[in-house]
Amino acid sequence: MDDSVPQTDTPEETIQRAAQAEPAHDPATPAPLNVPRTPTGNAEVDAALERLGDADHLATDGHVEVYEDVHRGLRDALTALDTRPGPPVPTRHPSTAPQPDPSGHTR
Repeated sequence: MDDSVPQTDTPEETIQRAAQAEPAHDPATPAPLNVPRTPTGNAEVDAALERLGDADHLATDGHVEVYEDVHRGLRDALTALDTRPGPPVPTRHPSTAPQPDPSGHTR
């Protein structure tokens, strides 16, 4: 039976050992974020949101281009909502329009 105390690393040795160990993931390499994207039902918006997935395979400095492109696409989709004509406004036939009565009230 050995009653000796097991030898532990000094703080300096622990730091050196940690520095020599390879990290499980290199934070400098691109990695997918795996953020779920729920379809909106609008083809333009859904395509823009899917484009966000392109950033998963780029280094951080490439994200700006993707984000700006997506922002531009979403802005264009919103602007298009303002320029599209809405449904036609129903017109009343003169015979169905309310007629004022002699007292000035509409019936």
